[in-house]
Amino acid sequence: MIAGSMVALVTPMDAQGGLDWSSLATLVDFHLQEGTHAIVAVGTTGESATLDVAEHVEAIRRVVDQVAGRIPVIAGTGGNSTRESVELTRAAKAVGADACLLVTPYYNKPTQEGLYQHFRHIAEAVAIPQILYNVPGRTVCDMLPDTVVRLSEVPNIIGIKEATGDLDRAREILDRVAPEFLVYSGDDPTAVELMLMGGKGNISVTANIAPRAMSDLCVAAMAGEAEKARAINERLMPLHKTLFLESNPIPVKWALHQMGLIPEGIRLPLTWLSSPCQTPLLQAMREFGLIIKENA
Repeated sequence: MIAGSMVALVTPMDAQGGLDWSSLATLVDFHLQEGTHAIVAVGTTGESATLDVAEHVEAIRRVVDQVAGRIPVIAGTGGNSTRESVELTRAAKAVGADACLLVTPYYNKPTQEGLYQHFRHIAEAVAIPQILYNVPGRTVCDMLPDTVVRLSEVPNIIGIKEATGDLDRAREILDRVAPEFLVYSGDDPTAVELMLMGGKGNISVTANIAPRAMSDLCVAAMAGEAEKARAINERLMPLHKTLFLESNPIPVKWALHQMGLIPEGIRLPLTWLSSPCQTPLLQAMREFGLIIKENA
């Protein structure tokens, strides 16, 4: 079972937007050392929408090769084209990913039946464990619990990243799916509560910069240690909030740059974090005790 703190890994880039393989290796080592339980390579936080297929697959391959089976690697292979999602999912399987994470199709606005057919088609086309990803705030496409329940019965669809932050919805899904269907949070501020209800982990943005704390939080929450888990979450809350002052992954890439882990690079149409947002994020990082590079 894939469970615990799963980092939605950023994709490091140079100032011109080229992929920085050396920094990617640094980040993977960082997470292996700091207790992250699984890595999501080239998910939406990894700017999957602006990587071409060759870059996308190469990034997944490099992460898989470096991790070398020590923790699971989940490949982001979703998109708004069913055919392209099949292509990416096949490629991820070929380079050794343990599972795939598939975001709901953005812009197209498919019906619930369209969503069911989309995910069922990919699952039947590629024999690899697949995790649904619902984040309507970004995709303008909301996969409703009825559809999740239907898809949970497809053999190699093993779980869902539920990123609405709606705990009532999470409870409904947990109550209606089989016990072996994995429900993960995709919303850092509410993840602890979802895990205390029976969720199996958190696919996290905050884990990019505070992996040890997120790992400890997930372990405590899944063990039912509510007081400990909530205390860690309270400490993390300023990071959870400031990492979304602008569209993800703008703030988290800026934060990682301040920590000296990646260069100053992001791809258009995203831009580097604006000056008014830098001060509160830096303050939250310092208050949490993150090591900031000199001259930051």
